[in-house]
Amino acid sequence: MFQNIYSTTEYIKSRIGDFQPEIGIILGTGLGGLVDDIEVEHKLMYANIPDFPVSTVEYHSGRLIFGTLQGKRVVAMQGRLHYYEGYDMKQITFPVRVMKSLGIQRLFVSNASGSLNPEIKSGHLMIIDDHINLLPDNPLRGRNLDDFGPRFPDMSCPYDPELSARALEIARKFDIACHKGVYVAVPGPNLETRAEYKYLRTIGGDAVGMSTVPEVIVANHMSLPVFAISVITDEGFHYRQDAISIEEIVRVAEESEPKMTRILKELLASL
Repeated sequence: MFQNIYSTTEYIKSRIGDFQPEIGIILGTGLGGLVDDIEVEHKLMYANIPDFPVSTVEYHSGRLIFGTLQGKRVVAMQGRLHYYEGYDMKQITFPVRVMKSLGIQRLFVSNASGSLNPEIKSGHLMIIDDHINLLPDNPLRGRNLDDFGPRFPDMSCPYDPELSARALEIARKFDIACHKGVYVAVPGPNLETRAEYKYLRTIGGDAVGMSTVPEVIVANHMSLPVFAISVITDEGFHYRQDAISIEEIVRVAEESEPKMTRILKELLASL
């Protein structure tokens, strides 16, 4: 795997020249619009990058974007990878390894998720303060990549508290409904049953989704500070008369994206 990371990194460097990103950004479902604010210098399709997994989910463009945002050099994944697509955890987190090898110093992650907390409504944002991992595998299982990090990395503080505090201040400054909470990662792709929503809330979750945690584990393994934010697209804390659809989730995500983009841009500017 190390050889694959190295060869993929070298290929990307051959395409982007002397551009060296400082910040890595992973954009979730319906949240790819941040790319419009990037002064783009290079675009690479996942499908054209050696060993790079290809996103198979609708609404995920599958492009690696290199450019400048708020004066910072960034590489943005416009579309992420999920366990339910059939990829294993090492494939899902391979892009994070590559971004670290390209030189990023921080990782920003976004996702669309469902609320488990009655105080967190659809259309609100939630800064992820901690998580509960209910995925059936771990990206660190198997031989450890000693060049990247330790065999048993600490996960007592997986999300950078300073970045989270700054983001919350930004949200308050611009009167954006934003909370801090615990994100629960589940395999998907089906949404949860009523009993599962109740269980996830009981064990301490504030929001539930199908991504983010594998990337965060690998980032922590590599001592890469992480900021993560969820756009709340639906509410699982009460009985719904009508079934939720992916189209509705994407619609709410796209409507809420400008608020998320404002926080990310202001946070970048503050670094």
